[in-house]
Amino acid sequence: MIACLSARLSGRIIASLALAGTLASGRAQDSADTTEPINLDTLVVTALRTPVSFAQLASAASVVTAGDLAARQQADLLAALGTQPGLPAATTGQTGGVTSLFTRGSNSNHTLVLVDGIRFNDANTEYFNLLGGAVLGAQERVEIVRGPQSTLHGGEALGGVIALSQNRGSGPAASALTVEGGSFGTAQAAYATQGGDGATDYAFSLFGGRTENDRADSAFTRGNFALRLDRDVGATTSVGATLRGYHGLYESPGDRFTNDPNNTERERIFLATVFADLKPSADWNVHLILGAQHRELVSDNPLPNPPWATPPSQDHNRTRRAVLDAQATWTGAERHRVTFGTTADRSETRNTGFGNIDRDQTLLAFFAQDEMTLGESLFLTVGLRNDDHDTFGNAATGRAALAWVAQPRRLKFRASYGTAFRSPSFLDLYGTSAYYVGNPTLDPEEAKGWDAGVDLTLPDGRGLLAVTWFDTRFENLINYDFMVFPSTVRNVGEAKSHGVETTLQLNLTADTRLDLAHTWLEAEDTTAGLRLLRRPRHSVGADLRHDLNRSFTIGAGVAWVADREDVDAATYGRTDGEDYTVLRVYGAWYLRDNLNLRLRVENALDEQYEAVNGFPSPGMAVYGGLDWRF
Repeated sequence: MIACLSARLSGRIIASLALAGTLASGRAQDSADTTEPINLDTLVVTALRTPVSFAQLASAASVVTAGDLAARQQADLLAALGTQPGLPAATTGQTGGVTSLFTRGSNSNHTLVLVDGIRFNDANTEYFNLLGGAVLGAQERVEIVRGPQSTLHGGEALGGVIALSQNRGSGPAASALTVEGGSFGTAQAAYATQGGDGATDYAFSLFGGRTENDRADSAFTRGNFALRLDRDVGATTSVGATLRGYHGLYESPGDRFTNDPNNTERERIFLATVFADLKPSADWNVHLILGAQHRELVSDNPLPNPPWATPPSQDHNRTRRAVLDAQATWTGAERHRVTFGTTADRSETRNTGFGNIDRDQTLLAFFAQDEMTLGESLFLTVGLRNDDHDTFGNAATGRAALAWVAQPRRLKFRASYGTAFRSPSFLDLYGTSAYYVGNPTLDPEEAKGWDAGVDLTLPDGRGLLAVTWFDTRFENLINYDFMVFPSTVRNVGEAKSHGVETTLQLNLTADTRLDLAHTWLEAEDTTAGLRLLRRPRHSVGADLRHDLNRSFTIGAGVAWVADREDVDAATYGRTDGEDYTVLRVYGAWYLRDNLNLRLRVENALDEQYEAVNGFPSPGMAVYGGLDWRF
């Protein structure tokens, strides 16, 4: 039996590699697209709210562009995080399922997601469905900043911040169309266009698709769009607007023990901003954003139900948000760049499910930061922020970060310390049911964390090695108290996490590129003396791609997760989570400079695993399609 299984697996690997290679003949893109030099001049905005290059950045940060994903034949927002360190994720089974991030071992609600400069989630609005279903457009990029980040971005940033944004369009009009189909009845298409004359620019992307998935009664239909418009009013003023929409319909059967055939989750999201950048003098820059968000999530559990399933219900969760964010940056003092500003946020949440929530909240925050150049190669950043919520009160946070460039464009040492908080949710504060009552005296959850790292650039820009040690302590965690009736919640939990994040980007040859990330994580619930659930001790994400004869591209990616604990979906007790290795291979055949055929094989080893206990993940799948640029 073992020999037979080995032969089957080997045959699948060989067949997958051969299938990828079969498509790879023709004319490839310029090899620079695959193995471009590591660019230390890449600007990161999220880490400091102002553009700063990797060469001087003291925070642990990453940038993933839609171009990076296209080279790997990936487009999902979740896939953008797969080769980044410190971001263990867990999806409840199939594509479109609820997806949680445990950034640096923090809780799943301890990662702040920013979209086009405004917050997407808070204590009352989660990112889970968006992360599991959204697709990036051709002009989009994702910035990831790890560690406590509330000093600049407010609540929920205990583990870090993920920022999704659209690049400004530029140059002659250019469009792209991608269509793809394959296993599990999957069919999807994407369109993108952008351009402009430098004064008026635009970028637009559109995606739609459906898959039946690998499990019965778990089909997923999704669509999203993103639009950005920019206009330079004069030499010192530019204005613009963004508009996004997302729709997802997921048939959600629950775990394999429940297996309810007619549950659905429907989500609609609209998010819009108008923004302005002003430069009133050589020393001043002002950035203003006015944003609005509307989100509706309907969980429908109709009859007939299996006798062991939950009773029929239909829960509506609606959130509306309006945000004004204003910041000014002053460079009038030598060796200083001072940024300060305010955020005003009003949100309302109506949830007919557990807790019966109908509440609104107002937030007013002020922040200030000074980026100091202490020497030719020494950079210090310090910042403070105060968030005033009308529901629970104030939360003050601070952050300091230091970068020492020991060898310009070659070797950098960095360290940072920061604090962060998560607001109590409306359910925590005011929820009511027959068996539960909220606690209006709650304090926010808090985190204090530091990290230290080194960034080494290899000669000729051929690679970058980054290693970061981190340590975060969590206090005032909100836990349920079942020793009273009705049950309630209290600030009684404490936890800690520490580990090492390693990233390697390496151009092995002029035609071969390797991206590798490894995270070693120790995460403990210190109140109970137990490991935190679904935080793997080891996680690896890697991708290797190669141009052959400048005519086609082949590549392979792998995800490895090991040594974790979970909740048994049948008994609700603790259990050891299974280790798993997922291999993907892909290839592209460039028929012309602007037209290519592509093929990818996901889970090429047909690994049978559950990222979340009780929720089977998809097996091997084959997809083919074409990209046309015009």
